[in-house]
Amino acid sequence: MLKKQMESYISKSILENEVELFKEERDYVEKHEMVSEDITIIDKENTSRFKDAYIERSNKESEELIAVENFSFLSQPIEYLKRNKEEFLYFESEWFDLIGVEALSVECDDVFGTYNAMFGLKFQKKMGEALKTYLKKELQEDIGSFSLMFNQGDGLWDVNFALNNVQGFREDLSLEAAFNLIHQFLFTLVQTIEEDM
Repeated sequence: MLKKQMESYISKSILENEVELFKEERDYVEKHEMVSEDITIIDKENTSRFKDAYIERSNKESEELIAVENFSFLSQPIEYLKRNKEEFLYFESEWFDLIGVEALSVECDDVFGTYNAMFGLKFQKKMGEALKTYLKKELQEDIGSFSLMFNQGDGLWDVNFALNNVQGFREDLSLEAAFNLIHQFLFTLVQTIEEDM
């Protein structure tokens, strides 16, 4: 799936024999030799990855919309979610769509105080064992570090993991840096599982 999605993205994004890519996508494209030698890859700065993202703040209990935010909201520290435990962030971005992630939400858990990322992942049901193995290894399998369930109706894996257990997480991260960390973690997850198939 990732390879097809990347091929589609590249074919739409090539302008005058150039394509702009972020580091993860560039590394993937080069590893799989997805562009011809006459195409120049230009590095995009990670600070612009989510400038077009759709961001909602909503109430956890009622799921009522509090506000639609713009990119500048992401400069807040992730600790914003700890100070506003009654809220969750809903996040949409083409960069998460590209790796098969749908309906990403982030919140601070009321019980454990961890920052949780919840989303649907477009993987076939048969990928469950590989997905579970990867998450156990990468998240050190602490209690409450992740949950995983296949949603028959949507054909998606419902995934919930504690961002605190992801390598590189710090509580002084901005929301933008936290979303970049989530993206990097999930990009690597999808790439690793698909290459091991």
